[in-house]
Amino acid sequence: MKTYEEINSKIESGTAVVLTADEVIDYVDRKGLDEAAAEIDVVTTATFGPMCSSGCFLNFGHSKPKMRMTEVWLDDVSAYAGIAAVDVYLGATQLRHNDPANMYYPGDFLFGGGHVIEKLVAGEEVQLFALSYGTDEYPLKELRSYITIDDLNQAIMTNPRNCYQNYNVAINCSDKAIHTYLGKLNPNMKNLTYCSAGQLSPLLNDPYYKTIGVGSSVWLAGAHGHVYAEGTQFASACERGENGVPSEGAGTLALTGDMKQMTPEFVRGVSFKGYGVSLALGVGIPIPILNSDILKDCTVRDSEIFAPVIDYSSVYPARGSDVVAKLSYEQLRSGKVEINGKQVLTASLSSYSKALKIAEMLKAEIKQGDFMLSKPYQPFPVDKGMKPLNIKDRGGRA
Repeated sequence: MKTYEEINSKIESGTAVVLTADEVIDYVDRKGLDEAAAEIDVVTTATFGPMCSSGCFLNFGHSKPKMRMTEVWLDDVSAYAGIAAVDVYLGATQLRHNDPANMYYPGDFLFGGGHVIEKLVAGEEVQLFALSYGTDEYPLKELRSYITIDDLNQAIMTNPRNCYQNYNVAINCSDKAIHTYLGKLNPNMKNLTYCSAGQLSPLLNDPYYKTIGVGSSVWLAGAHGHVYAEGTQFASACERGENGVPSEGAGTLALTGDMKQMTPEFVRGVSFKGYGVSLALGVGIPIPILNSDILKDCTVRDSEIFAPVIDYSSVYPARGSDVVAKLSYEQLRSGKVEINGKQVLTASLSSYSKALKIAEMLKAEIKQGDFMLSKPYQPFPVDKGMKPLNIKDRGGRA
């Protein structure tokens, strides 16, 4: 048994043994679980991919004369101004003003909140336009300026839902192509798409949230952030395999970190034809090896992680429950799978190579003593379900 304090002491002294989730599998095979658990202090996990439920709080400071901003646009992308005078929240999926969206289907969705966030992190200039009704103490009614992230007092990434523990595999069983947040799906099951780093992914290496909880330290696109809550749609009461690994969405994380400390490579605005805009984000989470049970969870392999294949032409939009098949991430990463006797091409929206790079970067920071671990001050529930939205009349009649 180890403690967080003992592991952090070894990190400070430069003696901590740190492996990535990719490396630890073979290491445990060679050494055995108990011997490896005694030696290893930290396993680094990571993921990189689109995370739509992301955004940031920005503070512009006060102009002269002062202004109570009630409507705000950044590069023509609307930000929510219903907070304090010069605070806004910019969402990753917000479209640019007058974007035709899917008026001419499928729309291109060339620019949105995720792209503005990418520009800010990259240090690029962004146009700020604001309107107000004016008050005695905030008389200015219109403002136009150009800003960079260095002009902001705070730029705090605050993401309600990141790092899905597992996720759907999307397929199209209809006879026409469809466009989704998991990319274009060709008709008649010609291709499928998925989005997970599999055996590298944080919550798949901690299936019962033994070390990841509220207050856990995270590497958020290069910044040292933390988990501030369970993510929205957190649903731990799910179907699991014998190894405890969920075979559906399950847990999510609410993450926050300082955008001024982030690395542009891991903050990228993305566009999905026929669907919308989003933000691709890199996240790394260290797992302290407190005992052999925690290490065993970190040896999960792609061949042992299964995800449901869902028909996005009918079942998904209708909130149905039918599953076409269940496939392992080893099968998904092979490039081609067989479903109902049909050969289906596979493609990932999550970058395994970037996730591996993040796990290596986090490993290096820990070994150098630059990244410390935090013990969660509140664990996640392991039996929480998720409520659907049932459309009702007034009085609760469905």
